[in-house]
Order: sequence, then structure tokens, then C-alpha cells
Amino acid sequence: MNPTEVIRANDWLNGFTKNINSQTGEDGIIEKALEVIGDNNRWCVEFGAWDGRHLSNTHHLIADKGYAAVLIEGDPRRFRDLRRNFAGNAKVVPVNAFVGFHQQDGLDSLLAATDIPVDFDVLSIDIDGNDYHVWKAVQRYRPKIVVIEYNPTIPNPVEFVQPADMRITQGSSILALHRLAKDKGYELVAATRLNAVFVDAKYFGVFGIEDNSVDAIRTEQPLVTYVFNGYDGTVFVRGYGHLGWHGIPYSKRSLQQVPRWLRQYPGNYGVLKKVLAKAYRCLRNRDLLVRRCLGRGHTKDPSEEGAVTSEAISAR
Repeated sequence: MNPTEVIRANDWLNGFTKNINSQTGEDGIIEKALEVIGDNNRWCVEFGAWDGRHLSNTHHLIADKGYAAVLIEGDPRRFRDLRRNFAGNAKVVPVNAFVGFHQQDGLDSLLAATDIPVDFDVLSIDIDGNDYHVWKAVQRYRPKIVVIEYNPTIPNPVEFVQPADMRITQGSSILALHRLAKDKGYELVAATRLNAVFVDAKYFGVFGIEDNSVDAIRTEQPLVTYVFNGYDGTVFVRGYGHLGWHGIPYSKRSLQQVPRWLRQYPGNYGVLKKVLAKAYRCLRNRDLLVRRCLGRGHTKDPSEEGAVTSEAISAR
């Protein structure tokens, strides 16, 4: 190896985090990624765009870099603010719509009415739930960079995709988005606390990243909570320890599954405790089965529908 050659860390792009309007450093990462790619046409798209400024991943490009943009916001009040903020900018195309995942309401359909090139520079997706599904539905357009929100409370090894339903706001894991990106011909190059950054695979080589697995790129997980149990059945909570958007801590007491008098390593149970433990387990399992059957008779929990895929934590 040439002694003057510099070896970069796989997550080197994370070091360029900078906020001008973005929330967790996306402005700086996008700016550096565009510099590395070099082939820029100065068009970007963002949805939900809010008012075009608030926590925006594209406002810096529009205001400071002269970018043309399609800004999509479904909420009528926020859209009025968006139009007012860009009233004097002919390069900004405001669109009042919710981006869906069908042919008639997907991003392809909305962008078809504009002059944006197929390979525009940056797509920012932040709709608090169906981000995975709206990106999956994009077929015609191929942005060079995709910045997309993932659920930051989900650990790296877990694959989770919420149902494709606009009424549900659960989000998806970064691993699920990573696998979707691979299928679409994109590669992971950076991850902030809330967003994953992907580039078209044809540009990936210029970033000099040898390992772009989720673990190599998302190296910090400050909002993840870990739940585990001791040999005696005691359930423990470690890590962030709160519901991410509600500010409510997990209750260790309410998570306990075994009564205190049975919290002992089962191999050390006496004869009587073994009998009681078996009886308790049978009662618990029967109770869960009855509740599940009664519940399924009327309403189905959306999180149990076939659209959700989750895997136990395992080595990849």
C-alpha cells in the first residue's frame, strides 16, 4: 500500500453532519455527497416538506445553492405556509398532496406533471410511517441521493416494515430500508440519528466505502431500548428506556412475566414449585390463547397483518 494513501472509516461521511435547516446533520452530509458525486443537475424533491423550512433537508440547497425543487406537502395549513415562503421563487414547484404507494397517487405520478429530470439530485422522504412503501413504489424516477427516515428505536439487526396503510404510523427499520435499497440498486453511505442516506449504486465506488452494512454505517443507536431476561425470569430494561415520541418510560414492573415467587432458575425448583410453575404456564398460555381468539373475532391488530415482517435479533 502507498504510505501516503489515507484509509477512510466506512462511516466517514457521518463526520460531515451539519444543520442549517435539517434536524440531525443531514444538510452537511447531503452537501458533501453531492460534492463527491460531482454530476449535479441542481434539482431536488422533498415530502412531507412542511413549510419548506422547518427541519428541511432541501432548504439549504434551494436557498443557498440555487436548486430547483418540487416540494410536496399534504397538510393544507402547512402547504399555505410553504407557498408563502417560496412565493417569489419560480424554481420551486409546490404541490399540495399526500404521496401514496399506488400508481395514481405515487411520486411517479406527481412528478410527471413537472419538468424535473428523471435523475434529479436529491430525494428526501419524511412522512413518519409509510416512507418504505412510498420509496418502493417509485419506478420511473431515479434520484442520485435518497435521504429517508427510519424508526430510530429499532436496533440494527431487526428487520421491520409497517403495513402499507396511511392510517398507521410505525415506521420501518434501517435494515429493512437497506434491503429495499439493494433491490432498487442503491447503496447505504451514511446514517444520522433519524435518516439513512443512500446513493445510486453507479456512484457508490467514488465514496471509497468497503463495508456499507448497517452496523458499519449506523454506529450509534442512542434511541434503542433493550429488553432481556435473567435466568430466573426477571425482565430488565436497558438503553434509552422510553417510548420515543411519547416521553413515557418503559415500566420494568409491568413488563414482568413471571410472579416474584417463581423468579428462580427453573433447574433449582423443588417438586412443589415445579408443579406450580407448570400450572401457571398453562394458565398463562390458555389466557393468551383465549384473548387472541376473542380479539381476532372482531378487530385485527394491524401490526399482526402480513405486511409486517420482523425477525428475531440474530447475527447476519
